[in-house]
Amino acid sequence: MADTLLFNPRTYDPAQFDPETRRLLRATVAWFEDRGKRRLIEDYRSRAWLADFLAFAAKEGLFATFLTPASAADGKDQRWDTARIAALNEIFGFYGLDYWYAWQVTILGLGPVWQSDNTAARTRAAELLAQGEVFAFGLSEKTHGADIYSTDMLLTPDGDDGFMATGSKYYIGNGNAAGLVSVFGRRTDIEGPDGYVFFAADSRHPAYHLVKNVVDSSKYVSEFRLEDYPVGPDDILHTGRAAFDAALNTVNVGKFNLCTASIGICEHAMYEAITHAHNRILYGRPVTAFPHVRRELADAYVRLVGMKLFSDRAVDYFRSASPEDRRYLLFNPMTKMKVTTEGEKVIDLMWDVIAAKGFEKDTYFAQAAVEIRGLPKLEGTVHVNLALILKFMRNHLLHPAEFEPVPTRLDAADDTFLFGQGPARGLGSVRFHDWRPAYDAYAGVPNVARFREQADALCEFVTTAAPDEEQSRDLDLLLAVGQLFALVVHGQLILEQARLTDLDENVLDELFSVLVRDFSAFAVELHGKDSATVDQQRWALGAVRRPVADEARSERVWERVEALSGSYEMAP
Repeated sequence: MADTLLFNPRTYDPAQFDPETRRLLRATVAWFEDRGKRRLIEDYRSRAWLADFLAFAAKEGLFATFLTPASAADGKDQRWDTARIAALNEIFGFYGLDYWYAWQVTILGLGPVWQSDNTAARTRAAELLAQGEVFAFGLSEKTHGADIYSTDMLLTPDGDDGFMATGSKYYIGNGNAAGLVSVFGRRTDIEGPDGYVFFAADSRHPAYHLVKNVVDSSKYVSEFRLEDYPVGPDDILHTGRAAFDAALNTVNVGKFNLCTASIGICEHAMYEAITHAHNRILYGRPVTAFPHVRRELADAYVRLVGMKLFSDRAVDYFRSASPEDRRYLLFNPMTKMKVTTEGEKVIDLMWDVIAAKGFEKDTYFAQAAVEIRGLPKLEGTVHVNLALILKFMRNHLLHPAEFEPVPTRLDAADDTFLFGQGPARGLGSVRFHDWRPAYDAYAGVPNVARFREQADALCEFVTTAAPDEEQSRDLDLLLAVGQLFALVVHGQLILEQARLTDLDENVLDELFSVLVRDFSAFAVELHGKDSATVDQQRWALGAVRRPVADEARSERVWERVEALSGSYEMAP
């Protein structure tokens, strides 16, 4: 029986989408399957540029259909629809992160354009998409990273309503081929935030100098330099504070894509790992007969299911966001930080089982083990996103507000708010619905109930033992607290999606047994922090729980895992 929780190209039927979306998703899967595993791996190993893939995408109008908002569209199927974007992320991750990366940085490059009121630039972007061009996001710099306050890309007024731009950008995907690069800089004649500028550049212009690819990969992660690049009024996307907000809001849109790419990587690797382990005989028994192997593979499976449940539910909040409902600002860094680090754990658990097989050059797993590491480190590190998550902790845990329930959002609608998010501030005032009902709905599931005890304990911690003023400057301590809070949010959206999809409670119980262990581990980590007070240490040990064991439940979940063996093998 095919596992309906995981993406499988053999059985894939995106029936939840409209006909053109279904056609494009299936065509993408078919292109990769027709290309075959041997060619896919060889392209990865030889670091070949993605010309064939981009030609396919251009022929099908893939990027133009999925990445042109309705306000700039010239076709009825063009819209910015986060649900189908997430589905395509998963497919790209499944076949190779290089393909996803070219798409991802195109999304980032488009962010400042679709947020702009510059009609000429928007029209040009839509035309370039229709021609199959890719885009780039020129924000980070070699000496400053993505520190927007310190940009050295300088725009000098030319005396004719334009500028001459000079400076370097570093770690810019698609910088070798982008028809339009959204570049962040600052004016030389205006000090402070009012001097910020986002402008459009063309990588083919003579004043655009491509320096190198800074990584050894098919992903072209460029360093480029502009030397007296002419910037006219039609090239200006944003000025002043609006340019700053466009940078942060673009990252809000782009970072969401990392979670579903991570899911796709893990799914493909899981088919390979379980098939290998189940068919390998050691000491006269299949490797999967050993108890520790079963535990590791079952843990990997339920963690992956949790990644999918959380990400699918986060789509709904992203698509339903508005100026009055900014809950997505918590769930978004959660998808980037929590889901991608879960992906690392999933790969590591399987790698512990398949061992040397994970290095072999004819496996997808070998590249999955490398590429899964990148996603937690893109669009802000784990630490940056954990620090961001902490801004929401008190309001989320202790001060719920009333909201209408958010439905499953698979409708063919344009997500207009993503390009009208407004000022990137006021995070401490964002309110959330009560997290407890999601847990109450599954109070009869033993490990959900056990984890709920830990979540309630965290509320007690925030009320009675929260970090004081001096500790609030100790990021090392705060990050341990952030991990505990992230688990509560992770569990909440998993449970909401489980309810909407009628998830097998055996799988849910097994998943929460893992989350109980995770919470206990982070509590012990908090206990060991140098600056933890006696009360905090006492709380930490008191929050440790043992999961509820159930041999029959674990065996039922194992049967699902075992059934993955041989259920998918990429065409050679």
